[in-house]
Amino acid sequence: MDWGIFSYVIIGLTSGIGAGFFGMGGGTIIVPVMLTLGYSFEHAIGISVMQMMFSSTFGSIINYKKKLLNISDGIYAGIGGLIGASFSGLILSVIDTKKLTILFLIITFYSFVKYAFNIKYSTNAAPPIKSQFYQRLILILTGIITGIFAISLGIGGGLLMVPILGYYLGYESKRVVPLGLFFVIFSSISGTISFQNHNVIDAQVLHTGIYIGVASILGVWLGIKLIQISSPKLHRMALLSVYGLSMLVTAYNLITS
Repeated sequence: MDWGIFSYVIIGLTSGIGAGFFGMGGGTIIVPVMLTLGYSFEHAIGISVMQMMFSSTFGSIINYKKKLLNISDGIYAGIGGLIGASFSGLILSVIDTKKLTILFLIITFYSFVKYAFNIKYSTNAAPPIKSQFYQRLILILTGIITGIFAISLGIGGGLLMVPILGYYLGYESKRVVPLGLFFVIFSSISGTISFQNHNVIDAQVLHTGIYIGVASILGVWLGIKLIQISSPKLHRMALLSVYGLSMLVTAYNLITS
């Protein structure tokens, strides 16, 4: 096997384990690593989004079999994701790379603080949206908003979807997380097409994304197995270490670029 392909397989396995073990978007691992390997921020995002197609599909199949996924909700959120992510190529082609990298760093830092201090979103006991029509509309709008920002930064949608759906629809996080993973299937496909249409990514990036994506499927499976045998304390320390390392590597690449 070519050493380049071998390294991509290792990256895919690692990001997949992160997704299965921590429930985090692969971008937290993939983007800093690809920046370190000399890829541009746009190409790193493109590779991260392509990887999401594979890991989110595999993860959603598992969630569906475990009856954790509401397909109806997922389709409406997915429609929004298709629409929102279609703008991601335009965003990456017009916004300065350094600004996007800083925003990625801020979001990673927020995630670190959230888990370090065990900050949890409260579910609205009396959600303002009761009508089924408006509930579906909220799902679509949430998908659009999340698709625009999350795919443009190569991150999962849970960080944005959990507080929005928790407030307006009263959804608990354990219901939103599988929904967010299913949403990523739609938004990542739309985002990849948008990246291609705006010449953000090329054939080499597509091939790299496929290698990493296929390897991430095995990584997700391994991550799920690992979480079953690890203690909560070890899981928490490992999660914070990954976020901390991601911030350090991203900040280093930002300063030296």
